[in-house]
Amino acid sequence: MDITYLKGVGEKKAKLYEKLGITTVEGLVGFYPRDYFDFSAPKNICEIENGESCAFKGRVVKKFRPHLGRIAVYQAAISDDTDEMLVTFFNTQFSFDKLVVGQSYLFYGKVNCDFVKKETASPLFIPEWEENKITPKYSLTKGLSNNMIAANMRTALDIYKGEELLPDYIREKAGLLPIDEALRNIHFPESAEMLGKAKYRLIFEELLVLQLGLMLLKNRKKSKAGVRLKPVDMSGFYGSLPFVPTNAQKRAVEECIADMLGELPMNRLLQGDVGSGKTLVAAALMYFAAMNGVQSSLMAPTEILAKQHRDSLSAFLEPFGIKVELLTGSLSQKEKNEVKERLKSGKSLVAVGTQALIQKNVQFKELGLSVTDEQHRFGVAQRSELQAKGTSPHSLVMSATPIPRTLALMIYADLDISVLDEMPKGRIPIRTYWVDESYHQRLYNFVIKYVKAGYQAYIVCPLIEEGASEKTAATAYFEKLKNGYFAGISVGLLHGKMKQAEKDAVMADFKANKVSVLVSTTVIEVGVDVPNAVVMIIENAEQFGLSQLHQLRGRVGRGNVQSHCILVSDSKTEYTKARMETMVATSNGFEIADKDLELRGPGDFFGYAQHGLPPLKIASMTGNMETVKQVQRYSAAILKDDPNLTKEKNNGLRELTKRLFSSGEKFGFN
Repeated sequence: MDITYLKGVGEKKAKLYEKLGITTVEGLVGFYPRDYFDFSAPKNICEIENGESCAFKGRVVKKFRPHLGRIAVYQAAISDDTDEMLVTFFNTQFSFDKLVVGQSYLFYGKVNCDFVKKETASPLFIPEWEENKITPKYSLTKGLSNNMIAANMRTALDIYKGEELLPDYIREKAGLLPIDEALRNIHFPESAEMLGKAKYRLIFEELLVLQLGLMLLKNRKKSKAGVRLKPVDMSGFYGSLPFVPTNAQKRAVEECIADMLGELPMNRLLQGDVGSGKTLVAAALMYFAAMNGVQSSLMAPTEILAKQHRDSLSAFLEPFGIKVELLTGSLSQKEKNEVKERLKSGKSLVAVGTQALIQKNVQFKELGLSVTDEQHRFGVAQRSELQAKGTSPHSLVMSATPIPRTLALMIYADLDISVLDEMPKGRIPIRTYWVDESYHQRLYNFVIKYVKAGYQAYIVCPLIEEGASEKTAATAYFEKLKNGYFAGISVGLLHGKMKQAEKDAVMADFKANKVSVLVSTTVIEVGVDVPNAVVMIIENAEQFGLSQLHQLRGRVGRGNVQSHCILVSDSKTEYTKARMETMVATSNGFEIADKDLELRGPGDFFGYAQHGLPPLKIASMTGNMETVKQVQRYSAAILKDDPNLTKEKNNGLRELTKRLFSSGEKFGFN
């Protein structure tokens, strides 16, 4: 039903709603409030402190226009018999006219106080007799006010009651409201209790459908593996290594091989902290596959990382005569054709590349193992495209972004999980410091000291060019250092807008120590392995998330020399302080992930889109942890009874799953 069907919504307003992604009445009803104004417990005016935002009650004593000018100002004096307050409206006569002298209202706004008076500007208000004391706060766009959306929402709810697709047996067992009651109370709660019940119903449904969809993906992959592999003596591989693998690495390899020896294809996530040795595990599995005569592929998100993997895997595998091919967009057409021919003929057993690997004209003779690195950079569908290059090949996805286990079980519900929770021996912990910008001169001297000793440094900035923001920009900072503090020192610049050939040249020079200081954006977050780099300075560190700071820090500390990470930030907010102190206190990625979860609270913690997950409208995997756990139990029981949701009682669940994973065919929900 088109949104213009609603009374009061014409073509002009419909275009404003379209900016919010709303084109239908159903879409409007599904546009849940981002927060609420709670008028249910108003304060006495005499109790309100300066700068406080709260609800308060007042009787309109007087209304007046203090002066006429370019800005129309409307004011009212209100009282609750404990004190008085001045209420001001700017250019909003419509709101002002609703106030009637002698009547009482509930107001919500920020109050400013001094010794003489208390006042508030443009508060929200409702009549004292209004039944819904908790009112919605919507995300807005220019031209649409909160009151407009609320008025249209009331009309929409009278027309559209919601389609009940959640089976009765689930609603009754979980104690969930009917959909129409949940929708009305999510927008206009009868009480705080009913708001809680409405949220629980809608969050439970959304998380249940997400979990079911991901588990269906996992079940769908339970067709038999396209190739049966045989046991291989791995002692030759381990004996060729110049170091002793950690117990965690060996355990992960054993878990993967056990999967690969089964009838069903392996679908496993290898989760490990920065520097925990995931590439070695991938190399061991590629060796195992090659000894069985089948091919392996590894897809990385950037050319820098792809080349890094090609070099690392070559060191592990070429002693056994296993050539590692590289396929990226920057190769010449002739080079690409030659690589593709060797893969198609089976002459080459291992291919590493970017998304070039999933192009239609790339064929493998017999792909037995598909590896995806930095899984969060690819969607579920891209991962599936790589696997489609073979007949049900074994699949390993690797992530250096530690995630608390409960969330990992949800986000990666279509995968089994192996964790590298042990760092290779000999790693020297990175020393991390937090300083303000007054330390810059000392930091530059610190870098110069290490450069003179033959070592290298990174300086990371949050922006590429100077613009409207005052934040340090990589290009401007590069020029400043190159021609100033670091004159006479080789300084390089790396950012995502450079051409690939330029980026490759800079990285090659940095790896060869022809560049001593690399000024970069977060393009070096993954993939750069330069053991000689021992100093990492991160400017405007408050601009980065905890996990991103941890990833950046992991670019140093890769050699046998003490490394340092210095976080530079003048921000004094409690949020910044908590993040910086966490970085200084621990280098354990899993502890950092837990702290990040605690600090961010509800919200899109991991970026569902980055993980290839469908967007959620109300649920949060981080803010609804108890519901996540409940949903995991329910979904397991549902699919145990009905593995493909084909029973009539689950028709609604299957329809909801298809809708959430909107491109049903791509995800296999036909």
